[in-house]
Amino acid sequence: MRWFPSEAPKAARESGQRAEDRALVHLQRQGLRLVQRNFRTPGRGGGEIDLIMREPDGTLVFVEVRQRRSGAYGGAAASIGLAKRRRIVFAARHFLARQRSMPRMRFDAVLIDGDGGELQWLRAAFDAGDAFSF
Repeated sequence: MRWFPSEAPKAARESGQRAEDRALVHLQRQGLRLVQRNFRTPGRGGGEIDLIMREPDGTLVFVEVRQRRSGAYGGAAASIGLAKRRRIVFAARHFLARQRSMPRMRFDAVLIDGDGGELQWLRAAFDAGDAFSF
């Protein structure tokens, strides 16, 4: 199949959507409840959180879903660099600003390497540090 420029972004979005769907089902089977999907900050240059979930104990979980076709360049895990983590934390701060109280929280990642590859859930994949001192 030959790819045309207008089809490539659509194919990438559809692939990303399938990866998020798969991650959501996996997390729900582990007992997490969906709070919000694809939360975006207002304006340009902000961040997005793929899935916001809640653990049975009340912990709010911000989930980044990453899929890579190959393990080249470190695969899905390596694609969550510093700039991406900062955008996720930025979006999380916007989400939390609307909450009545500050819940326990963590940042997880769901990684999928290869098309239809094995799913790996990393709890507490990264730490926001002092980004939440309002």
